[in-house]
Amino acid sequence: MAGDTLSRVTGSNGETRHLRVAFALMVAVFAIAPFVGAYPVFLMKVMCFALFACAFNLLIGFGGLLSFGHAMFLGTAGYASAHAAKMWGFTPELAILFATACAALLGLVTGLLAIRRQGIYFAMITLALAQMVYFFYLQAPFTGGEDGIQAVPRGKLFGLIDLGSAATMYPVVLVVFLAGFLLIWRVIHSPFGQILTAIRENEARATSLGYDTDRYKLVAYVLSATLSGLAGGTKALVFQLASLTDVYWTMSGEVVLMTLLGGLGTLFGPVVGAAIIITMQNYLAQIGAWVTVVQGAIFVVCVMAFRRGVVGEIAHWLKKPL
Repeated sequence: MAGDTLSRVTGSNGETRHLRVAFALMVAVFAIAPFVGAYPVFLMKVMCFALFACAFNLLIGFGGLLSFGHAMFLGTAGYASAHAAKMWGFTPELAILFATACAALLGLVTGLLAIRRQGIYFAMITLALAQMVYFFYLQAPFTGGEDGIQAVPRGKLFGLIDLGSAATMYPVVLVVFLAGFLLIWRVIHSPFGQILTAIRENEARATSLGYDTDRYKLVAYVLSATLSGLAGGTKALVFQLASLTDVYWTMSGEVVLMTLLGGLGTLFGPVVGAAIIITMQNYLAQIGAWVTVVQGAIFVVCVMAFRRGVVGEIAHWLKKPL
């Protein structure tokens, strides 16, 4: 019940220790992987989408709000970051900050329109808004239309460190991902996160206790959009490209798949889900359009075998939150 959730303590020392071990393991994997043969650009793509999935999971897994339009935040930030870096000469950190701010502003505007509805109506409104944004970028002159913004310069971090190579870009992406992940961790285990979970479980009960549920959901929506923008702005610099692919509705579907596959409402689930999906896309690319069929088949199998998601099933087996 909502009252139980509101009174729940953040977690025992044992649970916190368990999460810290999992976090240390995740950091170790990303830190060591480039030195054992993993392709840095592939790993950076995984981290960008993992942050995107974690941001989405904050909204649906802990707020109970299913958005079918989250690609508009990823794509908007990508265009903002690429345009600022290429046309205005912004340094990488300023381009990413500008892109994140643009996504946050878009999240506030669309959130004020969508948050008044619930369930399937909220999902459909976000999808409609995302399609409007997609067609705007398709026609807008600064986006390059179907060609996108290409040859985006990575620039020099703080005007000092040249990010032209993958070796220098990788630590920056790792820091951005970890910062976003830790922020989500802090939000989830804060009083705000507990109230958000209570709203998800029983909104009427939370309202009767005096909480302005619409305001809490709007904050969660904007925060999710902001972190999605952080992922999108970083991704545009990694690939030196901003295109319509990141703002198309299929991208919104992919992030839903990543979250469900990894474990809805878990902290590390979206990271695992993103890694699985990106790995399949990377290593099954030679089969062309059939990759989506394979993804669908694997998703069906995982849903039937791991109803809580991969990490959700592991957490259930260990009796520990992950």
